[in-house]
Amino acid sequence: MNTLILGPGAVGRLLALHLAATMPVTLIGRRELPRCQTLTTPSGETLSHELDSVTPATLPDGLAERADIVHLTTKAYAAEAAFEAIAPRLSPDTPLVLWQNGYGVQPRLSERWSGPVLCASTTEGAYPDGDAGVVHAGSGQTVIGDLAGRHTRLAEDIAAGLGTAGLTTVAVDDIRVRLWHKLAVNAAINPLVARFRIRNGQLRDRPFRPMVEAVIEEVSAVMAAEAISAPAAGWSARVWSVVSATANNRASMLQDVQAGRPTEHEAILGPLLAAGRRHGLATPALAGLHARLAETDSVSGSVARQ
Repeated sequence: MNTLILGPGAVGRLLALHLAATMPVTLIGRRELPRCQTLTTPSGETLSHELDSVTPATLPDGLAERADIVHLTTKAYAAEAAFEAIAPRLSPDTPLVLWQNGYGVQPRLSERWSGPVLCASTTEGAYPDGDAGVVHAGSGQTVIGDLAGRHTRLAEDIAAGLGTAGLTTVAVDDIRVRLWHKLAVNAAINPLVARFRIRNGQLRDRPFRPMVEAVIEEVSAVMAAEAISAPAAGWSARVWSVVSATANNRASMLQDVQAGRPTEHEAILGPLLAAGRRHGLATPALAGLHARLAETDSVSGSVARQ
């Protein structure tokens, strides 16, 4: 299987380095990366592979047309523009797998792309190690499926391929619910740790705990209005379980703020705010976090342009 990975960040390179042992893989990004890439496993072992790395401008003739699958692993805010840069060169029936957080780009690209579009949600932990490596910080599980339930066999085949490559993956028929569940938990954790520049576990302390509970209350109301079933133990228990399990983590949104990069606040908070408006629900805690992070992104963008 000839695989293109569009977005060579942490998740993109994690995928590439696992898949490279079993199939040809090409990384596509805004700039070319070193050909030799190194994966540091959760146990501390290092494994290296030679990976082709190109940009849309240097994509070799015929490579996109021969692609058997495209994994889109950019941040949510960059996904559509990145895909549009190579889409005209793909065969119109090429499967596309979306790995974005939030819930916005998934339905839009599912409607716009002519080929099968699947969505993946993962708890694998990874972060870049410079331009030539990625650290697999913690093993997790990936679920994959399509929003309309039309591509069950394809989801099963892709899940099997990822499993063979060492990434535990399960095909599911409720990926929309799974994406909303992840969004709900992310909304209760990521914006607050990014806003106050703290680790996840500090949310258990005052003054942050009441802020988390306020977000959970609003998220619960939105989920109920959207007919998204709550976890068996309830939203509060799910959120605090994740906080405890990731207590020492610096959430990806916090890493973005610290690095002066744009955050995914719109992808995570935007759908909740839009749903709240549709159902006439007040969401002041979510709206306040959205406004503050939008301001942070604006400042970061101004500094980057200077």
